[in-house]
Amino acid sequence: MDEFWIPIVMFVSIAAVLGLWLYFRFRTRSALQLTVRTAIEKGQDLSPELLDRLGQPKSSAYADLRRGVISIGLGAAFAIFAFVLDEQDAVRPLLAVSAFPFAVGVAYLALWMFGGKDDS
Repeated sequence: MDEFWIPIVMFVSIAAVLGLWLYFRFRTRSALQLTVRTAIEKGQDLSPELLDRLGQPKSSAYADLRRGVISIGLGAAFAIFAFVLDEQDAVRPLLAVSAFPFAVGVAYLALWMFGGKDDS
């Protein structure tokens, strides 16, 4: 009977994390809009550059590098876990799972290396 609850709890947990992330993102945007609305009501002059900076925060030039290193680390962790687990039946599936974050990490590193580096 315990095996029945494991996938249910897993999917509910994923839905809860995603829901919380969306909720807090919505709250942040609502607070930003309230701040802009209050500034306009008080007669503050809002330049287009200021609104652009407030609307979409710029990611740093090293964001792809960070994501790539984290993804490669996650893939390596799954691969190490496969060998430390000491279960011969689990090695191949865990290595297959580790290939996905590893490949995504390599893609992020390629984007960082070959992408346009805007120094502004």
